[in-house]
Amino acid sequence: DQCGPFGCADYQPGPEFINFGAKLPGGLPYLPWAAALVKKRTAENYKDDPIGLCRPGGLFRFHTFPPPRKVVQLPNLVLILSERDVTYRQIFVDGRALPTDPEPTWNGYSVGRWEGDALVVESTGFRDDTWIDRNGSPLSAAARVTERFRRSDFGHLQIEVTVTDPKVYARPWTVTLAQDLAVDTELLDYHCIDNEKSAGRLVGH
Repeated sequence: DQCGPFGCADYQPGPEFINFGAKLPGGLPYLPWAAALVKKRTAENYKDDPIGLCRPGGLFRFHTFPPPRKVVQLPNLVLILSERDVTYRQIFVDGRALPTDPEPTWNGYSVGRWEGDALVVESTGFRDDTWIDRNGSPLSAAARVTERFRRSDFGHLQIEVTVTDPKVYARPWTVTLAQDLAVDTELLDYHCIDNEKSAGRLVGH
């Protein structure tokens, strides 16, 4: 297998791609309306999934979508470049605070700091139509996400993701992702709509 910084290029997603809370006891703690929405999206064969419509996948699926990513570390900025749709994510590590009223975006607005060997990232400013996973687990613009990135050894990266979103979930929850890491691996050009022929056939039940 040829692996990138956050995942392997054999394009086999982990269970969190389908259900971000797959390994969380009891699953994600949806509020009733959110549980009903996930059930509806599943029944409709995920026809409105942003990834299926060649839109950006958002912060969570940056971590779970199989194509490789590359991390670029600069003095005041960490960039994560994704092979999927040649997209990027910015994490500001220059000491700034999170904005009080950020413009909603696919990946949110992220600031980071180092705690020992862990990069701790706080993010807000998400779009209300964000899908966390293939099941359609929602996220609201009120969400706050904390990530802890840490290399557990030379070949592995651990990402602990904590979500606080009282509009969608009954309580904060944390999922830890274990991913493969490979150095000296280059990204390839890949864009979702290259030779795309399926969008017109996406229908629900």
